[in-house]
Order: sequence, then C-alpha cells, then structure tokens
Amino acid sequence: MSLLRPRPRRIPLNAAAVLTVLVCLFPVYWMISTAFKPSRDIQSTDPDLFPHTWTLDHFRTAVQADGFGMFWRNSILVTLSSILLALLVAIASAYAVARMRWKGRRQFMLMVFIAQMAPWESLIIPIYIISRDTDMLDRLPTLTLVYFMVTLPFSIVVLRGFIATIPPELEEAAQVDGCTRTGAFRRVALPLLAPGLMATSLFGFITAWNEFAYANFLIIKHQDSRTLPVWLSSFQNTFGTDWGATMAASTLFALPALVVFLLLQRHVTSGFAAGAVKG
Repeated sequence: MSLLRPRPRRIPLNAAAVLTVLVCLFPVYWMISTAFKPSRDIQSTDPDLFPHTWTLDHFRTAVQADGFGMFWRNSILVTLSSILLALLVAIASAYAVARMRWKGRRQFMLMVFIAQMAPWESLIIPIYIISRDTDMLDRLPTLTLVYFMVTLPFSIVVLRGFIATIPPELEEAAQVDGCTRTGAFRRVALPLLAPGLMATSLFGFITAWNEFAYANFLIIKHQDSRTLPVWLSSFQNTFGTDWGATMAASTLFALPALVVFLLLQRHVTSGFAAGAVKG
C-alpha cells in the first residue's frame, strides 16, 4: 500500500505534462490538417477541427513551385556539410582536451563555453561585415561555415565529456598490441562514441535545417542560393492567400527533421547524459 500512496500526488504533474504536450502539438496538428484540407474548408468562417474531406492538391502545388527542388538541395547540402565538418573538428578537439595535457587546455575550454553561451543573433552584424569584406556574401559555403561555427562549441563539450568516460586503458591495450595512437582511437574509442556522435548530429541537423536569420541575412541577391526556410518566408507572396499550399510546404519542410529525430532519438538522451558526466 505504501507504494500506491504517492500516486495521487503525481496526478497534477501528469495532467500538467499532458496539457503541455497537447499545447505544443496542436499547432503542428493544425498545420498538417490544413495542408490536407480543401481550399473551401480552409477559408470557411466555421473551420473544422477534424477535416471531413482530404486532398493532396496543396502538396502538388508546393512540389511544383519554382525552385522547390533547388532550395531543398541547398538545405540538404548546407546542413550535411556543416554537420560533417563540425564532427571532424569536434572529435579532434574533444580528444585533445580529454586525453592530452597541454598548456592552455583550461583556457581553451573556457573559450568554448563562452562561445556556446553567446547568442547567435549578436553575431549577425559582425559575420555580415566579415562576409562582405571578404566577398563571401550570397554564397552557400559562407552559410555552411556559419552553421559549423554555431554547432561546433556544443559538439566539443558533449564529445569531450563522452571521451572522458571511456577508460584510457582500452586504447593503451590496443597500442600494446601494435596499434598507433590514431589507430587505437579509431578502432576502440570511436565505436564507443556512437551515441555522442548521434546526439551532436541531431542537434546540428535541427539547428542548421531550421535556421532562418543567417540564411536570410547572408543570402540576399541570388535566389538560387536560398534555403528552404527563406523560401517558405516568401511562399505566401508567391501564392497569395493559398494557405493550404503554404502549410503543405511547411509540412514537407518539417519531415526531414522529424525522420532524423525518430531515427536517433533513442541515442539522444544517453548521449547528452554521458556528455555531461565529467568535466
């Protein structure tokens, strides 16, 4: 009976959790349901919470819009490139901080934490001035470097804590068997970093995929270099009051992030937790 007594106390907490989830999911549901509604139902003065008829016309309009495939390709290219670059640099940096002893190691980590805490919006003007003076405006590589810069500090912090939890004796045993230091890390430590790599990859993907401010600020003139978030901001101007096509395009835009999260979500919690075990 003692195990059952605390349960009534958890009812308000559970109710608050359910309410929070419903409030957060309702805009997503409304976006998806609007994407499938006929235009006459969307413009009705008495909208239905649960649509009675469904249509794919809005998705056809979104997919057939000018530049849809090109903007999709730009977003994929920039996102994946920034993630891969951030992971490569973060693995090397985290390993150097967690395994090696060198002068300035603490100061380096302090600068990483400061960079992680800095708000992204405060860096827009300096980055714009640097890009303008180096003739790097309106180019996708510039956007890739910006996303790399934004996700790198977080990746270093998480992977550093993760590497610190791996016993160094495992790598030393591999070196005794004939592996080099790099080979020992690649064969022993790197496979154990999989949850941490997945967690940082998910963070980097969501950050780069959904980012709008830098993409809109640095890619101004050349429409061929725009990404999907910028394209969505002008979607309403292109289609007038066609909210069905706008919601269909937003649904298609959200699908990749949802798929990546569902594939990696089981590793995210363990990766974040392990990355915060040791400092």
